[in-house]
Formats: sequence, structure tokens, C-alpha cells
Amino acid sequence: ALCRHFPVASWFKENFTAYRPLYLWTDLGQLATVTMIYFPFFSAETWTLLITFIVLLIAYGYWPYGIFKKLGIPGPKPSIFFGSATYYKKGFYKMDMDLFKMYGRMWGFYEVRQPILCIMDTSMIKTVLVKECFSYFTNRRHFVFNGPLNSAVGNARDGEWKQKRSVLSPLFSSGHIKEMLPLMKQHSDKLVQCLQGTTNHDEAMDVREYFGSYCLDALANIALSIDIDSLNNPNDPSVLKIKKAFTFQLNNPGFILSALFPILNPLLEKAGLCIFPVAEIRFLFSAVEKVKLDREKNGDKNRMDFLHLMSESQLPETKTGGNGNKEMKGLTHHEILSTAATFLAAGFETTSKTLTFLIYCLATNPDVMKRLLDEIDKVFPNKSPVTYEQLVHLEYLDMVLNESQRLYPIALRMERLCTETIVVNGVTIPKGTLVMIPVYALHRDPEHWPEPECFNPERFSKENKDGMDPYAFLPFGAGPRNCIGMRLAVVLMKLAIVQVLQHFSFAACQETEIPLQLDKSPILGTVNPIKVKFVPRGPTTNEE
Repeated sequence: ALCRHFPVASWFKENFTAYRPLYLWTDLGQLATVTMIYFPFFSAETWTLLITFIVLLIAYGYWPYGIFKKLGIPGPKPSIFFGSATYYKKGFYKMDMDLFKMYGRMWGFYEVRQPILCIMDTSMIKTVLVKECFSYFTNRRHFVFNGPLNSAVGNARDGEWKQKRSVLSPLFSSGHIKEMLPLMKQHSDKLVQCLQGTTNHDEAMDVREYFGSYCLDALANIALSIDIDSLNNPNDPSVLKIKKAFTFQLNNPGFILSALFPILNPLLEKAGLCIFPVAEIRFLFSAVEKVKLDREKNGDKNRMDFLHLMSESQLPETKTGGNGNKEMKGLTHHEILSTAATFLAAGFETTSKTLTFLIYCLATNPDVMKRLLDEIDKVFPNKSPVTYEQLVHLEYLDMVLNESQRLYPIALRMERLCTETIVVNGVTIPKGTLVMIPVYALHRDPEHWPEPECFNPERFSKENKDGMDPYAFLPFGAGPRNCIGMRLAVVLMKLAIVQVLQHFSFAACQETEIPLQLDKSPILGTVNPIKVKFVPRGPTTNEE
């Protein structure tokens, strides 16, 4: 029966009641009868062509699905055309945890026609992310529908990625981030003032409402040099446009066509298919261009932010060849716009959600929060101003942040595309296979993390960290293609936590959901808002 053998047909039956002719194909043995009902006057030649087409279509639907069986790699049984896509109904994190429990630390599945090898063995992870990164695993999944953001470093491949990364990496040095701290403090100060101005601290507060706005305002300022105030003006048209610019638009039928028939991708791209709302991206570009032009006109080179640093590396138009190949190291005007916008998109979602989960962990573990408050009060007595040197050396805050990221890694998966067939630890990885590291499952693997569901910052103490496998903890990835903005994200989060905890403590309340109900998206979040109480603190002193 079609619905028994092909779950996708059953799904269509449940969800698309208008397609009644499709239901009649509930038994492959009745195929001829069904087609005769609808097409009784076909000639023999037409029947031959029709049956040949159906056979070829079925062969096409099954064609990619023999790779892992041939290699002896376990995994869920694929269904015609859609592979293992039905497993995504559970959600990304749940799917990975279930398959880990079913198949161990390696399995294979198919995302429509794309074979994906999932690995949790840390020696294999090290080979993929570090040892063979430049030889076999330089690129991430190639997705062509990025529209105006196609020139960003995250979408670059092979030599183009190496060139862009070599230009951008020095911009994220500790020295540059230290210079940007005053810019960040403008927004952390505003966050504290906003929380202090809240009329009733006895009520539960939506954590992300405040810390999400802090991250958006700070990153828009640091990456794009755009001044917005979503903390106090969340419905400002510019704020709404910037937020909308990075919402994925995956309901277009073109994406289904792309997944089923990748050969159509160039045509779909020329037709303007894009996962981002192009109008809002153009609005963002025009705002950044205005800032750049004003600076060039007025000669303002005193402000330290990433737009300024990238502009200093900009190539004159005469330095790029007609085919787009650069003759010298640097970025084009459009690459600067794309990269700046991507920094905001990648940083806002991940940083704000990480902060939200961190505050939840502190509110539900008061003993941990008490120890963190003691560290902050000791290093910054009497609520003294935060300095970069002190901030980056808060040992217990590092432990707490790491443990929060272990339990709730925002990027649930890491992916690398295998460009040539290679054998890793005795496992053959064919060319074109996407190697995926299920970070959420890896962070809850009891082989590396005893009692993995427990929040225990002591895992990351100096004594315990020395014995930890570094490739079992990947909140920012690893190797040459790790998260380029890692240092910035950590400083931005630590600054907000320290300054807020100088004035408030966090407490769980009746509205705090315990345990959290996680959502199904590829970027980890919660079904319901995380709510805690912000309890004002009195004067603090250094008692030592």
C-alpha cells in the first residue's frame, strides 16, 4: 500500500484533502485499475510511455537512498522522494536525541535527497573540523537562495572563504573588542536603567523581551553603526524592519522543488527565490550605505566598530577583476554590506537566546547564583564600573556560562560538506555527503557528561576542565571555520550579566516553566517565554 510504504503519501492524505485522486493510489496493485478509470482511451504507446515515466519517477525517488546501507552505517529507513524528512516532525533536538539512543554515536539519514552522516565520536569530529578541514571539509552546506546576503563570509566556499576569513579574523581580536567595550556599555547601562524603571518587580518578566532588545541594539550599533532603541521603542518602524529582515521565509513551494529537483536551483535563483525578505534586507543595506557615505564625506574615523574596521579593508573597484576575482586582499563594498548584516543576523538570535537560557539556569539554581553574585561583588565592589580585564577573568562566570551552553546549545547542529571521498577512522565518507555533528546530543552524551541533565558548573572548573575532551563541547564550533564572532558574543553576554546582577538577582516564580518545553526549530528556543522575577539588590561591598 502506498500509504504504508511511503509515509509522505499518508501525510499528503491527511493534510491535502483536495487531492482526492492521490488517495486512490492506496494500493500499488491497483495502479492499472486506477489509471484506467481516469484515462480509459489511452493507446498502447501512451500506456508504455506512462508506465515508463512512473517507473523512472519511482527510481528517481529511491536513487540516493542506498549509500549508507552499502557502507554498513545504520539509520532510519528512508521513504520515497523525502528520505527521512518525516522524522523532523519531532523537532531537531528530539530527532537527534532519539536517533542517538537508537543507533549509537554514528548514523546516516537522508534530508530529501541529501545524504547526511551524523557523527559523535570525538576523534572523528576532530578530523572533520580540524585535521582535514582544508583538504576535505572546508565548506558548509551549500544553500543558494541567500539573495542579497550571498556575498557574506558564512556563504563563501573554498579559496573564497579562506580569503574572506583571513581579512575578517583580525577584526575580532581581543584588542579590537576591548576598544568596543565603551560602545557595548552604552547598551548594558540602558538595559539596567530600563529594568530599574520597571514599576513592579514582584511580577514575572519575560527575559528575552529585555535581553533580546539589548542584543539587537548593541549588535546593530557594533556591526552596522545603526542606532536603534528597541528596549524603549520596540514598535519603531526601523526596529520592526530590522527584525523582519532575518525571518526565514520557507513557505515558498520553490523550496520543495529545490529539495526534490536540485537541478532546478539555478533557474529558481534567477527567478528571485530567497529565504530572506529582500525588501527589508535592502532597507538594511541602504541604512548602512548612508552611514558609510557620511563617514567618508566627514572623515570620521574615531568611532570603533566593525563597519569601520571592514571599511578600512575595502578594495577600490579597480582592484577587482571583471570576473570578480580579487587581485589583492580585502572586501568589496557589497561584501561589507552582506557580512555586516550577517553578523547582526547570526549574533542577535544566538546571543539573546543564550542569555535567556543562562538567566533561567541561574534563577532555578539559587546556590549557583549566590556564588556568582559573591564573585561579582568581590571583583566589582560597591557596584564599581566594569573593565575589560576584570570581565574576561571572571572564572566562575565562565563556568556558569559554559554549563548553560552545554545544556542549551543554540546551534543544534554543525555541518561540513565532504568534497572528496575519504576514510576516517575506518569509515568511508563518500564525496557529496554532508557530515553533521548533533551538538545538542553530543552535549548530553553520558560518556562525556555524567548526569547530563543536571546543571553543574563544576564540570568546567580548572581541575575538571583539564580532563575534558575539547571536542565534546562545541557551543561555537571548532577548527578554522568556528564561529568568527565568539569573543564578541562572550564579552557582550558577560557584560550584560555582570551589570544586571550588580543591581538584581533572578528568582524562579509560579510563571517559570520547569522543566522547559523546547521548540522544534533548528535554532534552539522554547515554546513559551522564559519568565523569572528580577529582585532588586541593596548596596554591595567587598567584605574581604
